[in-house]
Amino acid sequence: MGQSSSTEQGASPEMLEVQSLVASTGALPSLQKSFPLLSDPQTQSIPLPSLQKCFDLTCANVEFDQDVVLKELPLLFTHLGSAIVELFFVADENGVSEVEFLRGYTNICGRAVASTLLNNLFRVFSVACSKAGVRVDLQFELFNDDCKISGALSPRDVCMLLCICWIFSCDSRMLRLNAGKGEGKFSVPDISHLVFSAIEACSEGDAGLDFWDSRVSEIDMQLPAAKIHLWALKNVPHLADCFQQFVHARLCYLTLPEEKSETSCASAHESSSLAISKHRLLTPGRAWAISLSLRGAMYEEMSKTCFPNDDDETIDNLLYQSSVDGKGLNRFWSRVEGYNGPTIMLISAREQKTNARPWIIGALTNGGFENKDIYYGNSGSLYALSPVFHAFISSGREKNFVYSHSQGRSYEAKPKPVGLAFGGSLGNERIFLDDDFARVTARHHAVDKTYQHGNLFPNQGFLPTEASVFQVEVWGLGGRSAREVQASHQKREEIFTDQRRKIDLKTFTNWEDSPEKMMMDMVSNPNAVRREER
Repeated sequence: MGQSSSTEQGASPEMLEVQSLVASTGALPSLQKSFPLLSDPQTQSIPLPSLQKCFDLTCANVEFDQDVVLKELPLLFTHLGSAIVELFFVADENGVSEVEFLRGYTNICGRAVASTLLNNLFRVFSVACSKAGVRVDLQFELFNDDCKISGALSPRDVCMLLCICWIFSCDSRMLRLNAGKGEGKFSVPDISHLVFSAIEACSEGDAGLDFWDSRVSEIDMQLPAAKIHLWALKNVPHLADCFQQFVHARLCYLTLPEEKSETSCASAHESSSLAISKHRLLTPGRAWAISLSLRGAMYEEMSKTCFPNDDDETIDNLLYQSSVDGKGLNRFWSRVEGYNGPTIMLISAREQKTNARPWIIGALTNGGFENKDIYYGNSGSLYALSPVFHAFISSGREKNFVYSHSQGRSYEAKPKPVGLAFGGSLGNERIFLDDDFARVTARHHAVDKTYQHGNLFPNQGFLPTEASVFQVEVWGLGGRSAREVQASHQKREEIFTDQRRKIDLKTFTNWEDSPEKMMMDMVSNPNAVRREER
């Protein structure tokens, strides 16, 4: 017989059941190592202050890349630990036992439907605000397997909730990358486009706001909590994952309790990184919004843009930038050809009319771009990115995901459009970017059955909108392997190009073998007998 496990050494049925649930998440070995670090050897329980301290954040020097200054956040962070422990961990007079420690983890990070996970996040936010003396109008009706949310939140409350989720994500990523040391600096970027998205969804498109000039702190309205819940499920379905990742990292990447207590979310990314990101369309705030609609490998690659810890690695994902590489399909193909992984394209444009405002839209593809005169692809998403964020995933009705066609054959009776397109059909594309990357045409969602319905920018009408393009970016989300394959493809193309350019100078300069000498001989003596060499 092999070595017996802890589940075979007299563990109670209750412990066996809880261990089975935690094992399904893959976190059981890490939690079994963390419990002795946090627990009191005499009572074999974790004192409440120690467990609460695990989840508290010290944010005395948080910097925001936006006009909204949320003075309540530092106070709110100091009450997060007590709110989390109060809601999900059951304690006795000695503290939290190992069974309740594992059960509490399961209550937060166990498998559950998205609406339940989102309710957990809202409950933590509500209790933390209450403990910090910040008034938030949220009520919850708890049932056996469900939780009904009611009340309302102001735009400022929504912004504060999103900021907390951003810091949850940053903190968990720093702990994971730095092996539990919690070192690193980061900043809350501009996330106003997400707040405006919630406002527009809750007001059903009749908010009456100028989203380009509005400031979140100055908007006085109440947004129904139930509608915010529905908005999050549609546009940022993985928002609650930020809370799960935070709890998992805080409990599974522990080293020593005293080292853990010194973790802080002090400041921004390195200033150079922030300065560089401001010249890109895919800013950390926009990248984070997109990442909340992704999972798996694409989420990890997008996170490198949200929370860059290595500028070289982040720049490596930038395949094409029109302001640097030049506009047009030829320059585009020279940079993206051979890349077979998922990509995201961003287009910044402005309508060709007086007092028009710029907007940014995006398109996610699950494969690389191909030069075809038909639509291709098997999945994808469209995004409204600025000034308001919305995600339009595949509707499942049609498969006209991507169209990318360069100049076709001459004298075609019905030439195909030359440019890039997403959704719709040939001649009625949802988004069409011309071959010079000078103009983009956006059409109403009625012409498109591939992607979900919705406006790509505020006040989009039923008629096609033609806009002047400012900048185009393409980012690769296929990881290092996709870039290595592309590099190999580009190197092979360079070799072929060099071979085609080479000239055999020896043959070219040999007069005896030239066609011109043969013609001259024939003219000078046409009756001469010539034997064909075989």
